[in-house]
Amino acid sequence: MPETKTNVGNETSKKYLPLILGTAIFMQMLDSTILNTSLPAIAKDLNESPLNMQNAIVSYVLTLALFMPVSGFLADKFGTRKTFVFSLFLFALGSLLCSLSQDLSHLVISRIIQGIGGSLMTPVGKLALIRTFPKKELLKAMNYAIVPALIGPVLGPLVGGYMVDYLSWHWIFLINIPIGILGMIMSLKFMPDYKAEILNFDFKGFLIFGAASLLLSVSLEMLGNTIHITPVLFTLILGFLMLYMYFRHAKTDDNPIFPLNLFQVRTFRVGILGNLATRLGISAVPLLIPMMVQIAYGESAVTSGWIVAPMALTAMFGKSSVIKILNKFGYRKTLMANTFILGFLICSLAIFSRENSIYCYVPLVAAMGFFNSIQFTSMNSISISDLRNYHTSSGNSLVSVNQQLAIGFGVAFGLVILKLFQADVKLVHNEIHNAFRYTFLVVGSLTILSGFVFRRLHYKDGENLRTDD
Repeated sequence: MPETKTNVGNETSKKYLPLILGTAIFMQMLDSTILNTSLPAIAKDLNESPLNMQNAIVSYVLTLALFMPVSGFLADKFGTRKTFVFSLFLFALGSLLCSLSQDLSHLVISRIIQGIGGSLMTPVGKLALIRTFPKKELLKAMNYAIVPALIGPVLGPLVGGYMVDYLSWHWIFLINIPIGILGMIMSLKFMPDYKAEILNFDFKGFLIFGAASLLLSVSLEMLGNTIHITPVLFTLILGFLMLYMYFRHAKTDDNPIFPLNLFQVRTFRVGILGNLATRLGISAVPLLIPMMVQIAYGESAVTSGWIVAPMALTAMFGKSSVIKILNKFGYRKTLMANTFILGFLICSLAIFSRENSIYCYVPLVAAMGFFNSIQFTSMNSISISDLRNYHTSSGNSLVSVNQQLAIGFGVAFGLVILKLFQADVKLVHNEIHNAFRYTFLVVGSLTILSGFVFRRLHYKDGENLRTDD
């Protein structure tokens, strides 16, 4: 059972903890997306080919995949407050080093330092949230903390475009430093310091699962950036083989890093699978729309950023509605219906032709922001709704790893489908915009089908999270 070792009042913690977690999530999500629009400018300044700059993204993603599984153990051993503050410090330090980079190697090493901090920030902050709030209050708290995860990816390309155009690429990293310092000050003052009695660390399990996460992440990066399928399949199969090896290990180990009996909890099992399936479609859209605006319509990066910006505004409205919706309809009906709606909205992006104004997409994008907010809050909260106290650390870490891989799968899947349609000249009539339209249809259809995963939920699942609000 976890123990609270903190001088912070419980009500004060409840007041500031969602804001602290939200700040960390915003910083991480903004950083993950802001870099995409800035890579050409960084490449020019460092005298590198833009194609080589992919290493700056890959190094960060791989570091996240490797170190996320250990976040629960570190929080239990050293305390949530100390671990969280340390993660913010590493992320801010990595950001500073990135801004000072003189060559690509320096930038990659700095991104690895950033990645170590990022791999701990969100899981540990979320763990503190789970242990602070009773089940009845957890949904509301998580609802506030999740909004930055929706706003960050939308504002990233926009902010990045302006900074590169009017300042310099160094500012896309320097912006993290004041946010990180503010987060550290607030965490030291208001975050509870939970620890738990732990057994010996499952180092063997960590190595096996870490290798699986790395191989799967590498295969995703290769999938989105190569036309040769053989090495991708080999790496992917090897990743799944390592997962099977972990399964064999966890069956016999007394204290595996991720206990297999986590999956005996139906809400956790469905939440993990639903997150993976649903994000395959949803995660590709924030990348595909700006690409379409720039490539098919010939608009600037800043314009493409403004097209997706309404998604952030409507996410706020979704936040204010999700608790009422879940209280009225329950998790099963809400997640199924909401996933179907998101799938149809994605398919609807294929309606417009090249002759239509790009601003025709704005209402659909705005609607997607609203339903994305409902989707992510619902999926994240149902995943941990029935976990026992002794499972919160490992279960929360696994949810974070799963989300990271799911987002990667979604982006890679969207890019692969786009490339396949782009290569079929007869089908798209040598018009790149048609390739995007067909891609939206495939991605949207997949999202609709993923909604059936939530049929496995019982209609009473999540009742322990319902509030009177």
